[in-house]
Amino acid sequence: MTKSSLHTNAATNRHDKALAKVFSLVDRQLAPIGLQAIKALGPKTGESILDVGCGAGQTLLQIAERVGATGSVIGVDISKVLLSVARERCANDPRIKLVEADAQTLSWPKASFDGVFSRFGVMGFTDPSIAFVNFRSLLKSGGRLAFCCWRALEENELDGFPIQAAGRKSDVRATPFSFADPSYVAKLLEGAGFKNVVLEAYDERVSCGNLNETLEVLLNVGALGQIVREKPFIRTEVEPRLREAILARTASSTVELNAAFWIVSAWANDPRPPTP
Repeated sequence: MTKSSLHTNAATNRHDKALAKVFSLVDRQLAPIGLQAIKALGPKTGESILDVGCGAGQTLLQIAERVGATGSVIGVDISKVLLSVARERCANDPRIKLVEADAQTLSWPKASFDGVFSRFGVMGFTDPSIAFVNFRSLLKSGGRLAFCCWRALEENELDGFPIQAAGRKSDVRATPFSFADPSYVAKLLEGAGFKNVVLEAYDERVSCGNLNETLEVLLNVGALGQIVREKPFIRTEVEPRLREAILARTASSTVELNAAFWIVSAWANDPRPPTP
């Protein structure tokens, strides 16, 4: 294993542990966004859905509600830590199966799923073109794809505000915003064989709770959280700055920030009937 891959694995492990620590707060924050993407997917009773990057499992349960007793949901994630949380949450639901794997190269019978879904689980692939070709092959004829991904940092108060408050913009990684360009995403999906690709821009006021809960999330996950994990010595400087900035902008006990994201949807083949 190379020094670079060891560093990447260590960083991923730190991220997963941080997310597992605050998963219930993150679920509160991201639930309305994920539900928008689930609405775009439109799961139906009896369908089989693949949840890419299922993480701690909230979306698995939400999709399971929609596919009913005769449907099924397969959640795939590369993180042992997050899957352990998901297993505990989903243990009593026989419709849900969890798979530890790299979703971009997931080995599964072709044409197995009616839908492929992801809540912010598709931006970090090493080769997204391979990933989406694979997802397309896993869909049945008439199958659908839907996911949410972040728009640009400059549009995204949820990440941009804490970064600005901390004075750490130069340290921001590009990966979370790698799907910010809609033309890039459309070309990527069309190149993988998807049809009728649609990107809709959404803005949603989201919250994970009060001041202390918001600080806990922002300092552990997201763009600023990544920087603090990699440079833990800056937390004593960053935390009071962020606390002061949040207090200066809100008089409410609940802290809200604007999330700017894309809802992306596409079809395995053209859903429109052929022209006579």
